[in-house]
Amino acid sequence: MEETQDNIQFQLTDELIEKVEVLVEDKNDKELKLLLNEYHYADIAEILDELDLDDALYVIKLLDSETTSDVLMELDEDNREKVLKNLSAKEIAEEIEELDTDDAADIIAELPEERQQAVISQIEDEEHKAEIRELLTYDDDTAGGLMAKELVKVYETWTVAGCLRRIRGQAKDVTRVHSIYVVNKEEKLIGRLSLKDLIVAKSDQKIADIAKDNVDYVNVKDDAEDVARVMAKYDLEAIPVVDDNQTLLGRITIDDIVDVLKEEADKDYQLAAGITQDVDSDDSIFDLTRARLPWLFLGLVGGVGAFLIMEGFQEAFSKYAVLFFFTPLIAAMAGNVGVQSSAIIVQGLANDDVKGSVNKRLIKEMLLAALNGTILALFLFIFVWITKGEFNTALAISVSLIAVIIVAGLIGTFVPLFLDKRGIDPAIATGPFITTSNDIFGILIYFWIAKLILGI
Repeated sequence: MEETQDNIQFQLTDELIEKVEVLVEDKNDKELKLLLNEYHYADIAEILDELDLDDALYVIKLLDSETTSDVLMELDEDNREKVLKNLSAKEIAEEIEELDTDDAADIIAELPEERQQAVISQIEDEEHKAEIRELLTYDDDTAGGLMAKELVKVYETWTVAGCLRRIRGQAKDVTRVHSIYVVNKEEKLIGRLSLKDLIVAKSDQKIADIAKDNVDYVNVKDDAEDVARVMAKYDLEAIPVVDDNQTLLGRITIDDIVDVLKEEADKDYQLAAGITQDVDSDDSIFDLTRARLPWLFLGLVGGVGAFLIMEGFQEAFSKYAVLFFFTPLIAAMAGNVGVQSSAIIVQGLANDDVKGSVNKRLIKEMLLAALNGTILALFLFIFVWITKGEFNTALAISVSLIAVIIVAGLIGTFVPLFLDKRGIDPAIATGPFITTSNDIFGILIYFWIAKLILGI
């Protein structure tokens, strides 16, 4: 039933896009506005992503600035780049003035440097302009690059009555008030308030008397992923940003953190799949090739390495040809176990759950791999003994499988921990790197143990 509903929704969306295209072609602005007014700006952005550039530009120029600015933020990055190229500096500035400073800075940062200055010069609100310039000085992957300047702050010396009067002016520029931040006369963050705190307090009370001083915050230089971990750990909807002197600079809201988590998940997924750059299916063949080729080349090198190892055991093949037919099984098990182990460690590192001694973790993984390997090896031993009737051959293959699984588990555990300690994204360890290395080690161990047990 759910599948049917999804299909109906998909058909309605196609019909909607076709209807928009017809209204654009007919220049029926009135009907087009009425139609789009029924949809959220994220839905409008999704519609525009499906239109050709000329039609998308027509719709964008038809909408009011407040809606257009929100739609621009939701557009696919490639489509947004095309749209911005076809808007004048003044038109972009008009849309940017409707956005919070963090979103405005993000859009301007996507423009060429010369155009950035042209757009900023067209912004009429001097305070907004100055705040955007400040945000552009921070790296994208830091707290400073994520924060918005819009917030509600009060001074510890104010009374509750005076505070309520003053925050009305501040709150009009803030989309959503999560917390009220308390500062001293030096603008240093010293606490926070909720709206409930203000409402239930007596009007003549000082802010300092009702403020909570256990406020969570991040430094403007903190890494974006660290900020995401803090907000996720403490279930925060927003967090203030301070400098080294504890001066309150801005705040980061949960919507920005969701974007960080999504980007990081996309990057890790691509790394795990053996893609070294941030690409998508619409990128050029050259970009896609450049992103994929390094790991494919690693796989080729691994395959050549496996060939050389197997070539060195031709004597074993000539006497026990059955060993050859179990080579893919051994290589596959080594790769699978390595990926499983590394995936768990990478996930734990991402969630900050990996704690304690590395040696203890390796011992635990070795015991786990030994248990799994023994169970699988028993099944394989029985299968080979029954089908081939050769006890020593079955024993050699089974013992090799246990050893290969243990080594693969250790490699899958150690490599991401080692990479993380060296400041390298451990997600690399869940991709072809682990698979290829375990294939090589697995085949080497397999034939070495088989040769030892069979006395070749």
